[in-house]
Amino acid sequence: MTNPNKTPHSSSKIASLDEARAFFAANPDVDAVDIIFTNMSGVPRGKRLRQNEVLAVFESGRFLPGSVLVIDITGRDTEETGLVWEDGDADRYCLPVPGTLVRAPWLGKNAGQFTTSFYELDHTPSDLDPRHVLGRVVDRLEAIGLTPVVAVELEFFLLESGNGKPVIARGLNSGERPAGNEVYSLRELEDFKPFFDDLYAACDAQGIPLESGISEYAPGQFELTLRHKPDALRATDDAVMYKRLVKGVAAKHGMIASFMAKPFAEQAGSGMHLHVSMADSSGANAFASEDPEGSPLLRHAIGGMKECLGESMAIFAPNANSFRRFKANSYAPIAPTWGVNNRTVSLRVPAGSPASRHVEHRICGADANPYLAVAAVLAGMHHGMTGKVDPGPAIVGNGYEQAPEDYRLPNHWAAAVEAFKTSQRMRDYLGDRFVTHYCTVKEVEMARFFGEVTELDYAWYMHNA
Repeated sequence: MTNPNKTPHSSSKIASLDEARAFFAANPDVDAVDIIFTNMSGVPRGKRLRQNEVLAVFESGRFLPGSVLVIDITGRDTEETGLVWEDGDADRYCLPVPGTLVRAPWLGKNAGQFTTSFYELDHTPSDLDPRHVLGRVVDRLEAIGLTPVVAVELEFFLLESGNGKPVIARGLNSGERPAGNEVYSLRELEDFKPFFDDLYAACDAQGIPLESGISEYAPGQFELTLRHKPDALRATDDAVMYKRLVKGVAAKHGMIASFMAKPFAEQAGSGMHLHVSMADSSGANAFASEDPEGSPLLRHAIGGMKECLGESMAIFAPNANSFRRFKANSYAPIAPTWGVNNRTVSLRVPAGSPASRHVEHRICGADANPYLAVAAVLAGMHHGMTGKVDPGPAIVGNGYEQAPEDYRLPNHWAAAVEAFKTSQRMRDYLGDRFVTHYCTVKEVEMARFFGEVTELDYAWYMHNA
């Protein structure tokens, strides 16, 4: 299929019908295929199609209602955006992303899936689709001769349902529930080996570059690394599909894989760490330097990210629960700080060879939308590099104790949304209409969330108020 976009950009490449035909020639048994899109909330949604329907999507696209771009995290319409009744719940095009039609072994022997992006009826990329939001930021970097190289690390918990509340899952081999902070525990990895075996096999089947895994700081918590790619869009596609895959494989083993930022008050939360460098026109790392702090370009990128952290928090911490994760001495940052080989700061330059210099962005919760999180990080880097923003001196020692008193990050949901809503910089990078609709969705979510009367309300106020 010829790309019909009037305004081509990085995210507007469309898979061809030949790609689908080749896939089904090699996999003739696949006949239950999920068409997937990811909206603002970061939850993959879609439909299940037969083989002949998939071929039709690759030939001419699939109509889906534009209102799904602005549904909230629960799947409920956000009428306040004007994209439901006022718009007649009108359809847009969904078109397939190249290289994403793959088998989905955890769904069954005949199952597959592919990713799509939204387009308007005139074939221009939808400015409300998170994948296109990221694509526009990538374009701005490429316009100054830089290609972002991105890797994603995601933490998650393996859980079971217990009397209406989650509990840590029992080990699949021992039948025992993990307890204590067994960080880097090999025993926990061994105990959940059947799950990890299936997880790696499913990633291999989908071409997702899953690498090392560790037992994290809380019982039942794990982190696995996706290999870096010099293609921010594909690296982020991998992360979105990986989250879905982890949940599916866990369900096959009778468990719940949760990327909730803070499922337990007394345990560590789950983050999404983003590792980013920049390749120059020759493919070399533009951040490379003998200096452990990296090249001047890396310092400027860090300076820009520092300046943009506060106004981006609505992306990095998108939900009410997200803000429970940010506590001192918790490995979750609380201020716009940076340092070298230091996990107490928000922006860490990891130890490594001069050629490997990059920055690890440690703010995001695992509940953040990967497309939007990477877009906001890259926007900050572009701002810093083009404006030559000085990040100030690197933090040495405990970053929690040295956090600047006059500038900390928004510490609750409403403040973060308001900072994002009023940021002209974020509107410039991510799109004015996108920021407006994203904030509308989040404001409606807040009203719905805080409109509920919880068990804690009764415990604290029924007798004491």
